[in-house]
Amino acid sequence: MALPLSGLRILDLTTVGFGPYASQIMGEQGADIIKIETPEGDSTRYTGPSRHHGMSGMFLGFNRNKRSVVLDLSTEAGRAEFHRLVATADAVMHNVRTQKLAKLGLDYPTLQAINPSIVYAALKGFHDDGAYGGKPAYDDIIQGMIGIADLTERTTGEARYLPTVIADKTCGLFAAQAITAALCGRARTGEGCSVDVPMFESMVSFLMVEHWSGRHFRPDPEEYAYARMLAPWRRPYRALDGNVCFMPYHDAHWQRFWRECSRTDMAADPRFTTMKARTENIAALYGILQDELAQKPVAHWLEVAERLEIPAAQVMKIEDLEKDPHLSSIGFFKTFEHPTEGPLRMPGIGVRFNGQEPPIGPQPTLGQHNAEILSARLPIAGPTPSERKASFPSRLSNTSRLQKPNKH
Repeated sequence: MALPLSGLRILDLTTVGFGPYASQIMGEQGADIIKIETPEGDSTRYTGPSRHHGMSGMFLGFNRNKRSVVLDLSTEAGRAEFHRLVATADAVMHNVRTQKLAKLGLDYPTLQAINPSIVYAALKGFHDDGAYGGKPAYDDIIQGMIGIADLTERTTGEARYLPTVIADKTCGLFAAQAITAALCGRARTGEGCSVDVPMFESMVSFLMVEHWSGRHFRPDPEEYAYARMLAPWRRPYRALDGNVCFMPYHDAHWQRFWRECSRTDMAADPRFTTMKARTENIAALYGILQDELAQKPVAHWLEVAERLEIPAAQVMKIEDLEKDPHLSSIGFFKTFEHPTEGPLRMPGIGVRFNGQEPPIGPQPTLGQHNAEILSARLPIAGPTPSERKASFPSRLSNTSRLQKPNKH
């Protein structure tokens, strides 16, 4: 199938989670992702269970739809090979600390001199010009710094990280979008650019979408945080025989629910009749909801929710997702034959283009594509900006559609 990023070549020097997740997304959308690795390989090759050395489950989760080339960029020969690839690439992405870039020949001026139209993406912990510039950052560190651990302490009594690499994956989405946006800009101008994607600043912006709350207003700002997120009963509710996700939200939802429970007192209670009033009294409201739901089994409440058109769902264990009826009906989990790892079961991609899910490509073994990619002995000189401008739109998008909005 024709995918939106088909024809683009991206050199990916990133490791661990943040960068590899970004490049995996772009690979799933059609880009040719060349994963540049050290002779030791990405550390996630050795994280968690594996069938063969260097092909761990963690690596498989972050690195499908890619090719792998091993280059030792600490050597002159390795840098020369990399620069030859830069001449043919549309984008380069890395998570090398700024202090090491020039020594390794990876700084933007060096690569821009080789390929003036390159999109150069630096994935980092913090912007370089701030107090934390140049410091290392990992998911746990960022979760602690941006307030996630504080929010869990406010709601549970104990500071905890979320049990997922939320900062790595969220910032991976930011990076994939930012690189694609830069490539769209280049389609119009023929000129490349540098893109900085810092974890700390990106995640502060992400978290504060709702938690900046009353702080938007000046003077006399209200306290931080969205009250509904901190309500002690904002959790799966205990029904008579298990847990259920149950979320009346709009006025009509709540009125239907109160009538179902024969709670005319609640239907008329001024604390809960409007969205504003419910937000101001959310902790009390969720406590009352819990008392009602505890009286009957999960199946009863799921039937009620279906009948009254109230959002609800059964609480699932992570191991049960593969048997979820919706995911099963769309064939979300897929088994395919990996060239070295044998049969692999993988979650699907989710996004569809023209109604079709992009295909899942295999994860590369370390240096698997060295001969295929490096043997071409590609020239240093790349296309000029004007040549890029002339040829690139057909590879990424129809610029006439971008420039002429639909009047209908």
